[in-house]
Amino acid sequence: MTESPTVAAALAPVDAVVFELDGVVLDTAELRAAAWKRLLDEVFRDPRLPPRARRDPIADADYTLYIEGRTPAEGASAFLASRGVSLPPGSPADGPGDWTAFGLGKRQDELFGQLLRGQPPRAFPGTLALLQRLRAGRIPVLLATSAPNAGALLATVGLEAFFDHVADGQAALRQAIPGKPSPALALEAVRRLDIPPGRAMVIEAAVAGVEAGRRGGFGLVVGIDRTGRRAELETAGADIVVEDVSELDIGLVITHPWMLVYEGFDPAHEGHREALTTLGNGYMATRGAAPEHRGGEIHYPGSYLAGVYNRLASVVEGQKTVDEHMVNIPDWLHLDLRIEGGAWWSEGGLVLRRERRTLDLKRALLTREALLEDDAGRRLKLVQRRLVSMAEPHLAALETVLTADGWSGSISVRSGCDTDVTNSNVPEDAQLSTRHLTAVQVTESAGGQKTARRGAVVLNVQVQTSQSRVGIALALRTEVSGPANSAFEQLGGLYAHRFDVPAADGTAVTVTKTVGVASSRDHAVSSPLTGAEAVLARAGGFEALLAEHEKAWALLLAPFIIESDAPSQAQLILNLHVFHLLQTLTTHTAELDAGVPARGLHGEGYRGHVFWDELFVLPVLNSRLPSLARELIDYRWRRLGTARDAARAAGLRGALFPWQSGSDGTEQTPKLLFNKLSGHWMPDYSHLQRHVGLAVAYNAWQYFEATQDRGWLTQHGAELIVDVARLFASMADYDAIDDRFHLRGVMGPDEYHTGTPGNPGGGLDDNAYTNIMAAWVFDQAEWIMHSVQGFDMEDLRARLGITAAEIAGWARLSRRMFVPFHGDGIISQFAGYGALRELDWTHYRRSYRNIERLDLILEAEGDSTNHYRLAKQADVLMLLYVLGEDQLVGFLGRMGYTVTATQMAATVDFYLARTAHGSTLSRVAHASVLVPRDPEQAWATFREALDADLDDTQGGTTSSGIHLGAMAGSIDVVQRSFAGLRITRDALDFTPRLPAELRRVDFQVRYRDQLLAVHLETDRLLVSAAPGDAAPVLVRVGPRKVLLRAGEQHEFLRAD
Repeated sequence: MTESPTVAAALAPVDAVVFELDGVVLDTAELRAAAWKRLLDEVFRDPRLPPRARRDPIADADYTLYIEGRTPAEGASAFLASRGVSLPPGSPADGPGDWTAFGLGKRQDELFGQLLRGQPPRAFPGTLALLQRLRAGRIPVLLATSAPNAGALLATVGLEAFFDHVADGQAALRQAIPGKPSPALALEAVRRLDIPPGRAMVIEAAVAGVEAGRRGGFGLVVGIDRTGRRAELETAGADIVVEDVSELDIGLVITHPWMLVYEGFDPAHEGHREALTTLGNGYMATRGAAPEHRGGEIHYPGSYLAGVYNRLASVVEGQKTVDEHMVNIPDWLHLDLRIEGGAWWSEGGLVLRRERRTLDLKRALLTREALLEDDAGRRLKLVQRRLVSMAEPHLAALETVLTADGWSGSISVRSGCDTDVTNSNVPEDAQLSTRHLTAVQVTESAGGQKTARRGAVVLNVQVQTSQSRVGIALALRTEVSGPANSAFEQLGGLYAHRFDVPAADGTAVTVTKTVGVASSRDHAVSSPLTGAEAVLARAGGFEALLAEHEKAWALLLAPFIIESDAPSQAQLILNLHVFHLLQTLTTHTAELDAGVPARGLHGEGYRGHVFWDELFVLPVLNSRLPSLARELIDYRWRRLGTARDAARAAGLRGALFPWQSGSDGTEQTPKLLFNKLSGHWMPDYSHLQRHVGLAVAYNAWQYFEATQDRGWLTQHGAELIVDVARLFASMADYDAIDDRFHLRGVMGPDEYHTGTPGNPGGGLDDNAYTNIMAAWVFDQAEWIMHSVQGFDMEDLRARLGITAAEIAGWARLSRRMFVPFHGDGIISQFAGYGALRELDWTHYRRSYRNIERLDLILEAEGDSTNHYRLAKQADVLMLLYVLGEDQLVGFLGRMGYTVTATQMAATVDFYLARTAHGSTLSRVAHASVLVPRDPEQAWATFREALDADLDDTQGGTTSSGIHLGAMAGSIDVVQRSFAGLRITRDALDFTPRLPAELRRVDFQVRYRDQLLAVHLETDRLLVSAAPGDAAPVLVRVGPRKVLLRAGEQHEFLRAD
């Protein structure tokens, strides 16, 4: 039997990896910098320093420009030259402290050694994991560093055996090799192993090192950004920038902004790749898993139907829990191979010698090319193409083309459906019940049946969810070109047909697998099975399905495309985000009564539940596909009765929407959260986030603003807004002393604060985001009652029993809600926030590579985030993201609070410094907030937001599903923030602020029946309306206003 696949077995796109030492392998970069500072402090006090020399201390820019990446002698000479001092070079024999470049370099190394004795070096865990995978894959590993004695440092942490060659400062000195940014040292390292630099990867943390990699012509240059220097590293030539080596997928190949390409096989990143290559159509989705493998620790071939949930009881920590999950349906993908009766591929009978997976975002087509080999050395070429049809939402297909390479004989193909599936995609849920499917029925048939074609066989699979009783049926047809013998097989829950196919050298054999899927939730079906059979009977061959699919996909994609001159990786990620938004939510979703799943249809993260993520998603849909946005909001409206029941049960009025929703709108937030750092189950209090209802009301209002759909507003939208207003009115506590209304016992978006110190789970008083957004909802409810007239509005008032006194109450509440402040006018996250302790951020960043989940870290230490001034994600700053600064300041003014521009800037700076970004949504909001203040910093934060899923920056969470809100939010930041587009009551407003990295952007928006093309450059904005008979719309850029009619365009120049 052949060996198991490894990194090398499928030939990753590099033949060697060259590491830097400081900041990449070892956490010594800060110590190195500290040693340099100590040396230069000594130098500035040294009487040998010429009087005319500048003595201004070293700055970060100096360190990057003159010292980082260079040998100690080169660094000393370059830095002192910048201060007007010509330092004699000296010789390697000089002692520490001699007034020469070598002498001062040795003194720096001596100081570094002293610091090391107090703080021994540590290897970065992510780097160690990659070194282990590279060693297992037999990929050569090299070290190229200007630091002296690198081998000894590696030995102190036990890593010396991982490196095939070490080229350090001592070697550079012996061979007279210059330090970085010269590429000479890294080139010497790969020369020793006779590896062309174009086939090697360089991983660097120093700007000079990245520049060296680019100048040396290395195939891939990776920058490690632990200190917020992404822009510098990219400018220096980094192809990829990540925060830690653990985020690096060495198989990612960026070749085209519409192609996501992975070379080779890496088990550590397989789950991540499966999620990012998921195909869907809004009705269903299938992860980009290898068809030959069943679910396990590495591979997880999950498929999901939008809106299909099931509940199971479990016992956790002695407590009975009932949890609702989006259901993993039977795996239709399964297709295994073997040669000449040998072991099956899935069992190790074939090994990958080469693999390339390409997700074509423009075609929504996943292609896999591989070269396989068995024990006898027989090679088999494989090309697989996969689609989930956008033209027919109940259809998917997998085409496999097999070509014997250099031999003739036979190939066996096993094509089937695995019904033995569970919900096992989230490791933290392993203690829960996972088997959701029962009542398995399987029948098989050959050609002649209504769903089969000549030479084809069909499997019909029926299952039912155990609690919700949703029937699901799959009708699978497999066709093999040419002669083949077939036999039906059952291996436990795997039902399959085995085909024995003659293989001739160089002759292709094509296996086409087509599946029809239906459920009892579908419309216009007699039963799930008849529905699946009917759709399969209509399906033609793969090429016909592909042509229909591509046409439908192109029509859906067109209005969402954003074209720009952004860096190629940023363009790819934006296109990937558009792609996955539209794999999850489409016009097919609109028919399903399904919400916005926070993790898409791409995995089982968050159990497939619906949170508040539509706040980030719907602005993109409102401006392009408003009919879909309306249906997604109606998911909430159809559960209004349940939300009213929840409010009554809590002694409140109106509608209390759940923090986590699934099938019926009841609260599905788990009672316990597993902390993998401590091994404990923690109480989950996030159901206290009542602000989810504010998001529902906001989304309803934004849809109305974008469309002016008054019929929907009076029938559905206003009901949502009114009932949310009623909820918060009934929650509001009036205090006659300050003549203000207060909201108590809630949580804000932050999530790290569940109560005051010593009272976890007790909730917070006067969360600023909740109070201000509640006031905003009161204002909208009042406006609707006074401004929308006619029979429908009268019907609404009568239906809901709205009185003039209640409307007047909303008006008062909108102006008299309490907002907490601390310091010199800084908006407090909640009452008492300013009195909390400060966290030692430096200590935690030093102790933990990733501190985004400070709640888990502190709980594992026996502490709590409730004690500190920190935030998981944007909370107060969400107000600026949602409302914009002008509207927020104006609204606060109406509430009786004057906030100056200086105070708002101080508020922004205060929370920027105290946010851990434990949610992917956080950097989206922060990037948006930063745009009017510092477009360049906004771009840097935006780039970090873009990378969340591509680089899996949250430590493995992407394997359980994409982060849909962050993906849609990144698209929205381009239009809402960089282009400055906001929908107001009377106009479409633009306040463009493009950063240097984004000088041009083009996109489309639909606004009140007008389709507008937006072309934005640094000095001009062109808005063009499509021809038609839609009413004119008002477009405003600052003080300039234009009434734009269908077929017209207007150019706004910066000088106007």
